[in-house]
Amino acid sequence: MSKPTVVLMHGVGLDHTMWEPTAALLADRFTVIAPDLPGHGTRPPVRDGVALADLAADVVGEIPAGSHLVGFSLGALVAQQVALHHPELVATLTSVSAVCERTAEERASVLGRLRTAEADFTASAAASLKRWYDGTDVDPGLVARTEATLLANDIGSFLNCYRVFATADADLAPHLPAIDVRALAVTGENDPGSTPEMTHRLAAALPDCRAVVIPQARHMLPVERPEAFVECLTTFIGECAHV
Repeated sequence: MSKPTVVLMHGVGLDHTMWEPTAALLADRFTVIAPDLPGHGTRPPVRDGVALADLAADVVGEIPAGSHLVGFSLGALVAQQVALHHPELVATLTSVSAVCERTAEERASVLGRLRTAEADFTASAAASLKRWYDGTDVDPGLVARTEATLLANDIGSFLNCYRVFATADADLAPHLPAIDVRALAVTGENDPGSTPEMTHRLAAALPDCRAVVIPQARHMLPVERPEAFVECLTTFIGECAHV
C-alpha cells in the first residue's frame, strides 16, 4: 500500500532545505515532496512583476493528486492559491506561520521590511534571523544554514517574491471562503509577524479550518519545534483520513 503524499512549500528567501527536520520525522509514514519555489534554491530568478498566481502555476506540476499540502509563510499563500484553483490536487491544506488579511498596521510593517531589503539586503537578512531565532534554542548550525540560504538569493528575485508575500494576502482574502478542503492553520505563540491573531483570522476565513498555536515558538516553527509541528500535522491528517 502506497504512503500518502505530503508536499512542503517553503517561505520567501528560503528553499526546500528548511524542511529537513520536519521531513525526517514524516518520512516513515508519508512520501515527502519539498520543491523549491520559483526564484528560490536551484530555480532561476523570477521576473519583475511576478504574482502569486505565477508562483502557484509553476509548482502545480510537482503536486500529485490527493496530496496533503503544507505551506510555510509565502509557501502558505502559494498552497492556498493551489487549493483554490486545483482542489483535485489537495486532500488537506495546512498553512504554517501564515499571514491573512493584514491590518493597515501589519501591512505597513511588512512593507517597511521590504524597503529595508531594497536598501540593504544584508541588513535585512540579519534582521530576519534575529526576528526568527532570537531567544530560541535552535542549533546554531541550523541558524547558520538559514543565513547562508538567505544570503545566496538573487537579490532582485528575492525582492520580487517578497513583494508577493507582502501584498498577495489582500488579493487572496476575498477568495478564501471558496477553498473547500479541510484545513489547519498553525503558528508559534511568539511569532511577531505571522501572529496567533492572524492564524485565527485565517481559520475563520476558510470554511473548514482549525487554528493551533504552538506555545513558546517563533516564526521558524518547523525548524525550531519540528516534533510539536509534526505531531500537530499528523494528528490533523489522521483525523481527516478517518472522517
